[in-house]
Amino acid sequence: MCRNITTLRGLEPAATTAEIEAAARQYVRKVSGVQSTSAATTPAIERAIAKVSEATGELLATLPPRRRPPRGLPPSRRRAVEPTR
Repeated sequence: MCRNITTLRGLEPAATTAEIEAAARQYVRKVSGVQSTSAATTPAIERAIAKVSEATGELLATLPPRRRPPRGLPPSRRRAVEPTR
């Protein structure tokens, strides 16, 4: 599994659609080996991202709550809590 994909289950507030899509995009890029899309790959990649995002949203909505929050935060949330230099 791609180690850069952040655990989204148990976040407070709950994972946003943007966070779910970002995780789906990382997953699809990793398994497809396509890092930058072209006219030939864009439709297939975007369809896969939409399907993985939908499945992920359904999964997160149906799992029971976590007992403990995840260790890490999604990158978009890390920026909000990092100290400024």
